[in-house]
Amino acid sequence: MGGVGKELQDMTLEELWELFPIFLVEHNDAWRQQYEEIEGRLVELLSDCVIQRISHIGSTAVDGIWAKDIVDVMVELPSQSNLEKAAEKLERSGFTMMSNEGKRISLNLGYTKDGFAEKVYHVHLRLVEDNDELYFRDYLNAHPQVAKEYETLKLRLWREFEHDRDAYTEAKTAFIKAVTAQARQEYVGRY
Repeated sequence: MGGVGKELQDMTLEELWELFPIFLVEHNDAWRQQYEEIEGRLVELLSDCVIQRISHIGSTAVDGIWAKDIVDVMVELPSQSNLEKAAEKLERSGFTMMSNEGKRISLNLGYTKDGFAEKVYHVHLRLVEDNDELYFRDYLNAHPQVAKEYETLKLRLWREFEHDRDAYTEAKTAFIKAVTAQARQEYVGRY
């Protein structure tokens, strides 16, 4: 592991993937409590921002399936909001920017130069209605057989892409898009 001892910002992508591999664990009911903890912290940290909704998303929000031991949270802000301003507040409080695509910003908490902390979070800042993840989550929770298909796909991809997070994510995209399209039809106007 070439990255050991280096600060995260000084590591190559390959070193980061080695330090933070894809790993899946059985469903853990503690994820709900971890979500509630981070939700409270986000409300406090973003108290001067107008928050439309904070939601637990990702596989840790789906009952009974294996997932990365990382709680994903989506924070939706009104359409005219400055996501960068919200991201800066979180960065000042210890979150690390993962990506900034303008209208989508992702940060993490719990990545250290020695690997994952005990609790790890991904926070996704979005403008309201950019929330496909809510439909995907709800559909999987309402259709356990589809959730199991997703779990099977993830378990297969885990070993293949353990040290390539981008490829792992990309390989799930077609399944996620198809299920989300079905969910948006079934749950028209839910969000």
